[in-house]
Amino acid sequence: MIIRSALASDVAEIAALWNPFIRDTAVTFNSIEKTPRDLVADIESKEQNGKAFFVAERHGPVIGFATYGQFRGGIGYAHTMEHTVILSSKAHGSGVGRALMTAIEDHAGATGAHSMMAGVSAENRAGIAFHKAIGYEQVGLVKQAGFKFGRWMDLILLQKML
Repeated sequence: MIIRSALASDVAEIAALWNPFIRDTAVTFNSIEKTPRDLVADIESKEQNGKAFFVAERHGPVIGFATYGQFRGGIGYAHTMEHTVILSSKAHGSGVGRALMTAIEDHAGATGAHSMMAGVSAENRAGIAFHKAIGYEQVGLVKQAGFKFGRWMDLILLQKML
């Protein structure tokens, strides 16, 4: 497995991983699919702002990605980050998620971040369990924070000190 910075040439594979989660699941509250243009802009923005967007490859294709940015706007939050991690079903349970998270946590820590946040849909039990297994602690519950598929959904906030 290789973990590396995402490139513009990866955006079709990233979209192919991310969009089914957006379209078909409650893993994300977002319902607008990512376009190649959106993803190129996101990768470039992360690079320009000193953040990271990493992909994982195994035998060629991208099988997962992780990225992060500032948790909330404003200087007071400059040392608290929030991440997104998405894996192919082929990558579950193989250490890819842990490797991607280590990469973004190390990158964030090296650039002065103090903590990393995870906002996980309460319906995403596997995502909550994954974060707890890699050292995240549940620090909050935001009731009815998201609306998708005609229903309100809770958001679990988890945090890890870097």
